Amino acid sequence: MRADVHQVADGTYLVHGSNTNWVILTEGDAVTLVDTGYPGDREQVLASLAQVGSSPEAVAAVLITHAHNDHLGSAEYLSAAYGTPVHLHEAEVPHARRDFLHQVSVGTVLRNGWRPGVLPWAVHALRSGGTAHVPVTAPQAFPAAGALDLPGRPVPVHTPGHTDGHCAYHLPANGALISGDALVSGHPTSRVEGPQLLPDMFHRERARALASLDVLAGLEGELLLPGHGPVHRGPVRDAAHRARERAL
Repeated sequence: MRADVHQVADGTYLVHGSNTNWVILTEGDAVTLVDTGYPGDREQVLASLAQVGSSPEAVAAVLITHAHNDHLGSAEYLSAAYGTPVHLHEAEVPHARRDFLHQVSVGTVLRNGWRPGVLPWAVHALRSGGTAHVPVTAPQAFPAAGALDLPGRPVPVHTPGHTDGHCAYHLPANGALISGDALVSGHPTSRVEGPQLLPDMFHRERARALASLDVLAGLEGELLLPGHGPVHRGPVRDAAHRARERAL
């Protein structure tokens, strides 16, 4: 199986899985993997590592933007099989352990089933493990503030709203932002293209999600690597402002 891998900058790859993205950052023989798709995307995750000349053994750490199943899918597998540490914002650590689950409910999805794209997306999510129980046994908070000592030197940026501990990852050296679900460029349930917030039903606190767009607007960069949708090129500041305008 081949994965849909796109090199977007030196040592930086955006991978499109089944309705969700992950990012691979390479440095020498080591890599950082940001997010891991749905549980059903595991073969694509492993294939994407091979396609950039790496392997699961070379993953120095898995960074998770937030602990929804379509981003957390293979984190525990990599941790259990290869001893890979899994890092998240401290507020998201208990979510990854599944001490609680803050994720759109089946009932909410059904109530929104009349909206274009929602039912096909829901069927795909179910088939891909969107409601599977995939806790991470030993998730870890970031060891220190600032840039992480990992390939790509990602800088965590707390962007709550989608979940309490949602984190984007700024890559100053590449002028890039891995935005997770705080700022996307498309989604099967959205009828618009380009920078946007996900539909309201996916956010734990919409007001905080809007406020987090202002945080992202303060970051320098010309490359947006979202959790859903294609790469977006242009000032991150403008992308965040555009998403806010569309959401109001």
